[in-house]
Amino acid sequence: MGILHTFLLVLVGSLGSLALEGLTGKAFVFPVATNTAHVVLEPTIQRPLTSFTVCMEVYTELTRAYSLFSYASKRDANEILLYFAKPYQYSFHVGGQSVIFNVPQKFSNSPGGEHVCASWESVTGLVELWVNGQPLVRKSLRRGYSVSAEASIILGQEQDSYGGGFDSNQSLVGEITNVYMWNRVLSPDEVVSAWQDHPRPGNLINWKLLSYDVVGNVFVKPALLSVRSALYNATI
Repeated sequence: MGILHTFLLVLVGSLGSLALEGLTGKAFVFPVATNTAHVVLEPTIQRPLTSFTVCMEVYTELTRAYSLFSYASKRDANEILLYFAKPYQYSFHVGGQSVIFNVPQKFSNSPGGEHVCASWESVTGLVELWVNGQPLVRKSLRRGYSVSAEASIILGQEQDSYGGGFDSNQSLVGEITNVYMWNRVLSPDEVVSAWQDHPRPGNLINWKLLSYDVVGNVFVKPALLSVRSALYNATI
């Protein structure tokens, strides 16, 4: 009993102020534009990345630019950045370099709710973007690169420096849910399953058991996008 008690104390101490919680059916809600409100995510594994996939759902009325997923290192503030540039256009950054994806209007709900997945692999440099279960044309970025393991991962803001440098004009107003990250490129079938609300557990970031910290004017509430998923599942 004493050993177990000591282990729990060490575990709590190592997590600091981060919550460890399953967020199925919930969302982070960002009600107003600020340069402070954000969510910090702690990955399950911290090691250099030579491939990854990140998926999430975003619900917003914004037509201006905003950050979906910001992964900064001390080496580069845009180590990984998934960014809504304008309606029907996303930019995807790896190691400070970026490519632009133009989304056909028939694939997009913008503005509104969208499920987005982005992946990259070092060996080929290939990057993929999927919007609402639909793939866009593959592009190339940072072949041979390795993403730093020393990460500051933030939702709701775009980092111009490690853990900070926020701009309210790039902040998310809306909600974000079902955030997952893997240290590999998902297969097309796996991406479609994630869009259909049946994702494989993320081995880096797992919405069903998430280590996170809320900073500022952000709330954890039932996800409005869960209604879309329920309606979709009822039709299949």
